Amino acid sequence: MKAKIFASLSVLITGAILLYAVTDFPDFGDPGSPPNAGVPGGAPSASRYYLENTYRDTKVPNVVTAVLADYRGYDTMFETVVILTAGIAIFAILRVLRRDDAPAAPDPDPARTDHTIDGDHHRIIVGTTCRIAAPLIQIFALYVVAHGHYSPGGGFQGGVMLGASFILLALSGSLRETLTRFSESDYMRMAFIGIVIYAGLGLLPMWVGRNFLDYGALSGLFMTKGEEMARSHSMLGVEIGVAVTVMSIMFAMFANLSTRGRLRGGL
Repeated sequence: MKAKIFASLSVLITGAILLYAVTDFPDFGDPGSPPNAGVPGGAPSASRYYLENTYRDTKVPNVVTAVLADYRGYDTMFETVVILTAGIAIFAILRVLRRDDAPAAPDPDPARTDHTIDGDHHRIIVGTTCRIAAPLIQIFALYVVAHGHYSPGGGFQGGVMLGASFILLALSGSLRETLTRFSESDYMRMAFIGIVIYAGLGLLPMWVGRNFLDYGALSGLFMTKGEEMARSHSMLGVEIGVAVTVMSIMFAMFANLSTRGRLRGGL
């Protein structure tokens, strides 16, 4: 009882502080606010600079992608690390690794399974439809990742769609069957590979004396005419790294949460 009272008071106090801080924010859409107009007598606002110079700097027409993967590259990289950390935390808390666990029950004999409309035990219609839809979802997800430079999309959105396609297969069939296609070792390994891809593209410029995540230094590696196109190509690599990590951690969270860390049975 005391714990509930303490938790309630903590929530109320924190909420009151946050609501009080909101009064210092500028009005929504105020063109004269510092984020929109910059500091009087100082540098122009960051948003104005992004809108006016994104294509010149990066040859990327999508301002959102340029901000996330280039101008704000540090922030996005550590957002991806946060996702990885969340997956590791869930694994550390829930995953059951015991040698004395009973083996999983075998699949039912297909000959004894009721395949009538009233007894669709194997979810024939749903399962077949989802197996057909999953590759189509994955192809569209890859399009979203690759086309994030020019339209809404990118690594986070495409990664969620890729992860959702595996979750769909697990929900419509069985988690064990899905794990044969995307095993625990596979998704844990790929989660780290995505971070390595992102950080690796950031470390490469440092080899030639440039700053971390300064993609323009990779113009020689990508054989581009200018640094702008090198930044554009590097952002595609960044989006791929983000998508790989998000996909892997999303499916890892589902697999562990739905089975209480045993990776058997599930929803």
